[in-house]
Amino acid sequence: MEKMANELHVLAVDDSHVDRKVIERLLKISSCKVTAVESGRRALQYLGLDGEKTSVGIDGLKVNLILTDYSMPGMTGYELLKKIKESSALSKIPVVIMSSEKILPRIDRCLEEGAEEFLLKPVKLSDVKRLRDFILRGEGDNEETEKKIKEGSSRKRKFHEDSSTQSMPSSLVTGHDIQSKPESSAASVSQQPLPKQPKIG
Repeated sequence: MEKMANELHVLAVDDSHVDRKVIERLLKISSCKVTAVESGRRALQYLGLDGEKTSVGIDGLKVNLILTDYSMPGMTGYELLKKIKESSALSKIPVVIMSSEKILPRIDRCLEEGAEEFLLKPVKLSDVKRLRDFILRGEGDNEETEKKIKEGSSRKRKFHEDSSTQSMPSSLVTGHDIQSKPESSAASVSQQPLPKQPKIG
């Protein structure tokens, strides 16, 4: 158990050779053991989900985290995520999706399917260390992992909020403010008390 805590095993999946080397370097700096493959098919083969006897399989070498790119030829990161979550033997392994594009429907779909996180490239050392700390805290605690998966919807809402504020071009925000000003001024006028009418007789 102590050895596992000191060296987590991460399966990194990315069709880009450069990105694989970057991720591999960041993980090794964070004291993680890394197995890097170039496709979703190769990842399934390594995990033993391809039905071939030559697969190493999770029983041969425990995987603590799967870090996969989203956009890959043949099988996307989302499709790989679904395969893993459909497996009774592998469904508890945290899966993190990476992408260079912040596309909200893509993020929503991955989080709803059970992705632990959705990281935007380039992945930073702080991202890797945070994931490592999370795995160390949750190792041996399935309830914690299930709780994090259920929190996917709340993270999805956070992505929407961030997109509508910080990530939105300032011109759009300004346009929204301009459109809302007449309504607010009209509301303030309607809330002013009406002048009292003089009593007759």
